[in-house]
Order: sequence, then structure tokens, then C-alpha cells
Amino acid sequence: MNNKSLLRENIVKILYETYIYEKSNVTYSINDLIKEQQEVDNKFVTEAVNYIKKNQTNINNIANKYLKNWDIDRLSPVDKAIFSLAIYELKYTDTPKIVAINEAIELAKKYSDDKVVAMVNASLDKLYHDEVQDE
Repeated sequence: MNNKSLLRENIVKILYETYIYEKSNVTYSINDLIKEQQEVDNKFVTEAVNYIKKNQTNINNIANKYLKNWDIDRLSPVDKAIFSLAIYELKYTDTPKIVAINEAIELAKKYSDDKVVAMVNASLDKLYHDEVQDE
């Protein structure tokens, strides 16, 4: 696993924590959660987490457009985190699109079941072909 993959995994863990805390009405500091996961400051992690949290509604809307018969808020917190990170990377970064999709699939393989892996793959593929490819 390369360094960027480990950073993505940390982003998913941080987002996961925020979703759990929000569901339980627990207050938290994004910066504290980032510091808990990252020994050193990392721009990629900080920017990704902050962007996703600030734009979660927009990211959810994009996700729901491509999740067939499903809703991002019905996903487990870890699956929502994986999906949110993938959408962020696909739509708002210069990460190679195939890398963003493959990384999301690898995270889903590690933290979810086969159905989620298939859903992530199909949904992100459709998003890529409908919205990202032409940009």
C-alpha cells in the first residue's frame, strides 16, 4: 500500500468518526480528529476532510444521483466515507480518475462486503462516464 493509499484510509477513518459523532449528537473538532489520525500535518488529508465536510450536502446529492435505489445516508458510516472521498477526488481534484475509483474499490474491499464493492464500482463508473470524463 502506497503512502497516498494510507492517507486515503486515514481520511475515511476521520470522516467515519464525524458521521458517528454527528449521529450521536457529539461535538467534535475536525482538527483534533485529523491530529489523532495523522502524526504529521498532511495537506492532502486536511484539505480533503475539510472540503468534504463543508460540501457534504452537495456530495450527498451527487452520490444519490448515482446510487441506484439507495441513499447515501442509508449507507454505513464507513461506506458513506469511502463514497464521499471518491466523489471528492473524482470531481474536485486532479487525481487521475481511474486511481480515485480503484482506491475507493480497494477501501470498500477492505472495510465492506462484496455488495458494497460492486455498488461503489458501478456508481462511480457511472458518475465518471456521465459527469467527470467530459470535464
